Order: sequence, then structure tokens, then C-alpha cells
Amino acid sequence: MIAELEKIITVWPDVKDILSVPHSEQHYNKMVKILDELIDEVGENEKHSLVPLMETIGSLIDSYEKDNVKIKKPDPIKVLKFLMEEHGLTQKDITEIGSQGVVSEILNHKRELNIRQIKALASKFKVSASVFI
Repeated sequence: MIAELEKIITVWPDVKDILSVPHSEQHYNKMVKILDELIDEVGENEKHSLVPLMETIGSLIDSYEKDNVKIKKPDPIKVLKFLMEEHGLTQKDITEIGSQGVVSEILNHKRELNIRQIKALASKFKVSASVFI
């Protein structure tokens, strides 16, 4: 048996929960917490000795998420309201999508965004049009 494998066998019981694909939500949450701590530790230092561990854990988490975590698409109007707030804008400031009455109807879910409005908002906020679909 090669020396590296012998070392791994010795430490495996202590690290198996960190270095294996999560198969439960509890294990997944534990790994996400560990990854968060690693990110805090590593920061922006791409040469940090823990970067390979961080990448490995990130890949293991990603593997679990692909099969088990369904991310709901956000409501386009909530996205619009968020972007307006972040940019300090009011209804009067987004005339690209129509009159203040039209904007009000859209923000109150009484009217849906059309393609022209979606393109205009994507351009204004410099985001993908898909966030409004």
C-alpha cells in the first residue's frame, strides 16, 4: 500500500464527514457552514494553503445541490422593487416602462411586464433580462 493511502486511512474517520458528498440535509448544512468558515479564513488570498480544501468542499456541496436543492425563481416584480430601492428610484424614475399609472399597475401585480419593458429594465439596471421573466 502506498504511503499516502496509509496516511489517508489513518485520518479518514476524522475527515470523512468533511470530504464526502453529503447525503442528507443535515450533512449538507454542516458542509455549508464549514465552507463559510473556510471562505472567511482564506479571504481573497488565492495562495492560501486551504484553497484546495475550499474548492473540494465547494464541489461536494455543488454535487448535492444539483440533485437536492431546488431554487425558486424570484418574482420579477419583487426583483424590480429591490432594484428600484437599491438605486434609490421611485415610480417616476422608471419611465422606460410606461406612464406612472402603468408602472403602478406593474408594481401592484395588476399588469405583467412585456418584452419591450423587460429589455428596457434590463438595460437600465444592467442585468440579464431573465431576472424579469
